[in-house]
Amino acid sequence: MLEPQVTIVIVPRERFSYTQLSLEGIYAHTNIPFKLIYIDGNSPQPIERYLKAQSIEKGFRLIRTENYVCPNQARNLALSYVDTKYVVFIDNDVQVTPDWLKKLVQCADETDTWVVGPLYLDGICGKLENQNIHMAGGFCEFQQADGKLDLYEQRRFAKNLLSTVKSQLLREQTQLIEFHCFLVRTAIFKQIGYLDERLMNLGEETDFCLSVRAVGGTIYFEPASTVIYVLPVPLIWYDIPYFLLRWSDAWNKTSLNHFQQKWGLAKDAKFISIGYKWANRHRLVPLEPIQSLLLNLLPWQLNSKTYLNFRGFIERVLTRIFLKGKRQKI
Repeated sequence: MLEPQVTIVIVPRERFSYTQLSLEGIYAHTNIPFKLIYIDGNSPQPIERYLKAQSIEKGFRLIRTENYVCPNQARNLALSYVDTKYVVFIDNDVQVTPDWLKKLVQCADETDTWVVGPLYLDGICGKLENQNIHMAGGFCEFQQADGKLDLYEQRRFAKNLLSTVKSQLLREQTQLIEFHCFLVRTAIFKQIGYLDERLMNLGEETDFCLSVRAVGGTIYFEPASTVIYVLPVPLIWYDIPYFLLRWSDAWNKTSLNHFQQKWGLAKDAKFISIGYKWANRHRLVPLEPIQSLLLNLLPWQLNSKTYLNFRGFIERVLTRIFLKGKRQKI
């Protein structure tokens, strides 16, 4: 049997309830030799027991912490145990598809690139062609405006139906990948250091890609490899404590303030404000069933503008009740 070239590292993203389906998918759809390290960041007892049993049955390394960890902490915990040419970091809520790993390794071997990102899709709804694209490579450049430094990002084909743009998806060099799943040459960490743990929940992939590019490394998008970020709706009750910490105001501000200072962005940079607004919206995911119920109870039809205004009002009320206080400006 061939010696594995790659170690798969699975880390918690924002919940635990998809653990079994994600892990089973990796073993079902990976047809080349690999090592596996699983970081269990204080999962609830049912998940802890499942992972212990699976680590014994399948022979992978299981590292558990008795406290919640941010994703970059989890990735760094695994790095000291990686002894293969490549390492793939993948979140515990991602579903892979046949040949996903083989295609990532082929791209890295054939292009001699440092980093490879797959095609990312959103959710699971039958055939791949019927799903929306989460990201297909991306653009990431510093920009000066009125003497202030900002950072412009764009995720290619985001929210487009896969079937409508599939012919345009080609293996090519890119500036940005997602941390849902990515392959890296293990040796690059000797040049750029470990992942920045002060980026607790935002800006991690941007920081990593900028760091790789700063030392002359290349990044490729490989559409022949497809993974699916499974949306966290609905959450199981035991997911909620970690989810709310993961997207807490404290973690949001710590991450974005550190990113802004590290890369010298203006304090009012759009990159920072856009990231903060997105994180605050995402933090309301556990409340979506309540929000939908309240909207459905309305006895009349709303036009789009009134609907959005009322939806925003409900978000503000639920934020105050459940998430301890209104959002603050960053």
